[in-house]
Formats: sequence, C-alpha cells, structure tokens
Amino acid sequence: MTKSLNFGIIAGEKSGDILGAALMTSLRRKFPAAKFVGIGGSEMLSLGCESLAKIDRLSVMGFIEPLARLPELLRLKKRLEDRFLREEIAVFIGIDSPDFNLRVARNLHSKGIKTVHFVSPSVWAYRKWRIFGIKKSVDLMLTLFPFESEIYMKHDIPVSCVGHPLADRIGFEDRKLACRKVLGISETKTVITLMPGSRAGEISRLAPIFFSAAGKSLQKHSNLEFLIPYSGEEAKSLLTAQLDRDRMLSNNKLTMMKNSHKAISASDLVIMASGTASLEAMLLRRPMIICYKLAPLSYVLGSLLLKVPYIGLPNLLARKMLVPEYLQGAVTAGLLIGKIDEFLASPSAHEEVLEQFDNIHKMLRRGASEKAAYAIGSLIGEV
Repeated sequence: MTKSLNFGIIAGEKSGDILGAALMTSLRRKFPAAKFVGIGGSEMLSLGCESLAKIDRLSVMGFIEPLARLPELLRLKKRLEDRFLREEIAVFIGIDSPDFNLRVARNLHSKGIKTVHFVSPSVWAYRKWRIFGIKKSVDLMLTLFPFESEIYMKHDIPVSCVGHPLADRIGFEDRKLACRKVLGISETKTVITLMPGSRAGEISRLAPIFFSAAGKSLQKHSNLEFLIPYSGEEAKSLLTAQLDRDRMLSNNKLTMMKNSHKAISASDLVIMASGTASLEAMLLRRPMIICYKLAPLSYVLGSLLLKVPYIGLPNLLARKMLVPEYLQGAVTAGLLIGKIDEFLASPSAHEEVLEQFDNIHKMLRRGASEKAAYAIGSLIGEV
C-alpha cells in the first residue's frame, strides 16, 4: 500500500506557483498518494493543491505596502497554521514570499514540524541579520542560484542549491520564428515585449512609462510591434485600463496576450520590471532593459539596506553588468525611447551578451524539481 503524506505548501505569486507545480509533480513521483494543502495559483491548483486563499493575497511588495494588509495577513497565517497542525503535515514548504512564509515556518518549527524554504530570501543583498531568524525557522534551505548558498553554509544552515526549473524546462533552440508564425507576426517586423510587472503597484508605476515610450516610438518607427503579456485577470484589467487612458487600446501594433514565454520568444527586445521575468528572458536569449520603481518611501528604505551593486538577475548571476538596469526616477519614457532607438540602430550589438546568457543557462540546469524533491524526501526520512 502506497504511503500517504500530507504536505503543507505556500506560494505567494506567479513565479512561486510555477516552482510549486514543478515541485509537486516531482514529489508525486516519489509519493504518488501525496496530498497538498496551503496556498497556490492556477498551476498548483490544476495538480490538486487545496488552496485556502487566492495566491494574489500574498503578492505584496515593498516595505510599507504590506502594513495596510497586516490584519488580513495575520488572520490568514493563523488559519494556515491551524490547518497544517490538524492535517499533521509531514513537512511545510514555503516557496518565496519570505516575510510571510518564514513566520509560518518558525511557528511550525517550534512545534516539531520539519520546514523547508524554497528560494532564498535576499539575505546576501540586504537585511543580513535575517539569517539568525532563518536558522531558527527552517530545517532546509533550497536555493536556485549557486552564489546564494555561501551565507547558509557559513551559519551552519542545511542548504542545497538545486538550480532553477525554468533552466531545465527551456531548451537552447531559438523559437522566435515558430512563435511569430503562431502569433501571426511577420519575420520582418521588429518586436518589443513590454512587461511592466504582475503586481498592481508595479503596473501603476511602470505601465504608463512603458506605454508612453511605445506610443512615441511607433510614431517614429513604422516597422515596430509591441507585445504585452499579462500574468492573470487582475493584471490584464489594470493594463487594459492604462492602455485605455493612453488612448492606445485600439492600436493594432500593441497586442495583449497571456503567454509570456511566447511573447518573449517572439520578440527582439524585452523591456521589463525587475523580477523572475528577467531570468526567463535570459534563458530565451533575448536582449533586455530592466526597470525598477518602488513607492518612494519603500525605495528610500531599500536604498539604505541594499548591499549589492545590481538588481537584475542576469547581472547578479554574472556578477557584472550584462544588461542595462534603471531605478526609480531614471525610468522615464524618454530614456526608453532612446534605448529603443539605440537597439534599432544596432540590433546585433548584443551577441556577446547572448553567449554569456547561454553559459549561465548551463550553470542553472541541474534538474531542480527532482533535486528539491529528493532533498525534501531525505529531510523527512522517506528516501
């Protein structure tokens, strides 16, 4: 008889949902009767995860913004912990969303439940003192990137670098022409994908700038087309409203679509908010411009705490400036229009950078989900 194991699992946003779904699939290979309960998005739900709240309730960024939602988040935390204790879960797996998940982990850990955190918080970048709280909260840290493991080893926290599932899933073949054929886009067009983020705050700060740059660039360059992928219905609604305000909703050279992978693959250049999307663009070998814009007070606090020279994942992984990144007030429509002009004038200037993207891709290809599932199985004595 196959042993049934209950897993507590919480993912806080779309990227966590993707990681969670891949991990669930690998855990099910080892434990076919496994049950999952917690918080997940559409991908995790499709695999049978019972979600006690919508995933977007945890999608809060910045230092100040979460305070307005604190009562709701505390109620949700208690509800999840009570359910995990009733279910007698074998292990709790927190996927990203560290400010929420590590608090849940610490409480469960104190009650004797094994805890895993998947995706290292940026303790190597800022708020380094969090490492002491992490040590009291988790039995195992699973990191995506090699440079993240050092601080955990230094503090005797069990850690395993598993690589990134996207690096496993994305191949090295360029699918630009195939994706353009599916989308009905001519091979001769120059396509730019705009990704102003998935959270409401990101979209409100970056979408007006991105769309203004797109509108003015279309007036200058007749061969341009823009793709605007969205991550969910809320993001779609916010992006549609902004296009409507800018009187660009009916422009047939701006196309909204749900599939970010196809949008990036079909593009020549990506302009994006900083985040996991930059990793996807890097793995798909696309030149990019990374933008980052927080609420003013959050940015001031973040600037005081940040201890790394870059914010973009490609630059952090390369440990040098591979792709341009711009912060706060530097992110303007004028800047982006100029960068689009530069790209159109010299589209082949990025070949050396694209070769380095390939090298990073190979470094991150480690069979992440299988490796993570094995590490979790070992932790709970089921391997």
